[in-house]
Amino acid sequence: MNVTVIGSHLCPDTLYALCELRRANATIEFKNLSASLADLKAYLALRESEPLYDAVRQGGGIGIPCFVLENGEKTLDLGKVLAGC
Repeated sequence: MNVTVIGSHLCPDTLYALCELRRANATIEFKNLSASLADLKAYLALRESEPLYDAVRQGGGIGIPCFVLENGEKTLDLGKVLAGC
């Protein structure tokens, strides 16, 4: 399975997700928000427009890691992604 992981190398949840996805032999494209202003800008636009982030915004969270699946579906649920591997 191919998956895009949007997160930060400074975030323990992102690092955990990357390790678990590698263990599941997923093909990963990593968008590191701490290293790329272009990726950060794109992520902020996604975060502000996607209903997926309603609860995250209300709770004052960041919402990473975020996973974009091959079919374009976006999720914050690592378990869902791993189930598809």
